[in-house]
Amino acid sequence: MNTRVSFIGLGIMGSPMAGHLLAAGYPLTVYNRTAKKTESLAEQGAKVAETPAEAVRDADVVISMVSDTSDVEQVLLGDQGVITTIQPGALVIDMSTIDPAASQTIYQQFQARQVDFLDAPVSGGDVGAINATLTIMVGGDDAAFQRALPVFDCLGKSTTHIGASGAGQICKACNQILVASNVMGVCEALGLAAANDIELKPLVEALGGGAAQSWQLDNLGPAIIDNQLDPGFMIELLAKDLRIVKEALEKAGTVADSSNRAKQLFDDLAAQGDGRLGTQALVKAYEQLGNVKIRR
Repeated sequence: MNTRVSFIGLGIMGSPMAGHLLAAGYPLTVYNRTAKKTESLAEQGAKVAETPAEAVRDADVVISMVSDTSDVEQVLLGDQGVITTIQPGALVIDMSTIDPAASQTIYQQFQARQVDFLDAPVSGGDVGAINATLTIMVGGDDAAFQRALPVFDCLGKSTTHIGASGAGQICKACNQILVASNVMGVCEALGLAAANDIELKPLVEALGGGAAQSWQLDNLGPAIIDNQLDPGFMIELLAKDLRIVKEALEKAGTVADSSNRAKQLFDDLAAQGDGRLGTQALVKAYEQLGNVKIRR
């Protein structure tokens, strides 16, 4: 395969995503702020760069997958960032979850250098990254989207071009509203059942067979009952995403009831030291607020 790919950001999701591209035969160069996280991919044949600028000198496609808006701006637009060495005609894909307005600004910066840019945040957590079953939501020009499809096919099971630059990030914000609200609903429902001495496992089974069925109920419901709070997606990351959601809602002037409440709850858990637990650890707040025991 001749398309040279550079991958920036090898965290809990970025590392397996980069591994899929390497396994698919793409010549791969990687960069991560903590160099130790590059070792496994280097052993598999990836080249390792010391800066984002070095990583992308000869790249055809660049993917960034880092934590927050400021991190993306640093690795893409900073003094040692991608923009300093990227060649005209290349394609940059940011798969982080960041501020939609920032994505539009980054798009404009790269367009001025004849470089295509897509915002392509994902849903599916570390399980989706490991199994290459991510849902990918893409904003940007259609020609760039079509060009990126072979890469996306290595990473996810569902890829949708949402619209112009920034639309992928708006879609991800909508996704996180639904995710956070649904986790709240699962915890609230389990709290009501537990307070009435209802067995929770058959309850989840019954609810999963009707209109209340959801990914959150099917996957996080049993985890909550069994007190399995390890992260598929961490509280601190959803709290960060809900900050982005809040800003987007305020800019749009639309209703923010459920997401504001979710942000408060997830922010409180993060402040209490639970930020690196899975989002299902929201149950701790519902147990405390409702004076009910839900977990075994």
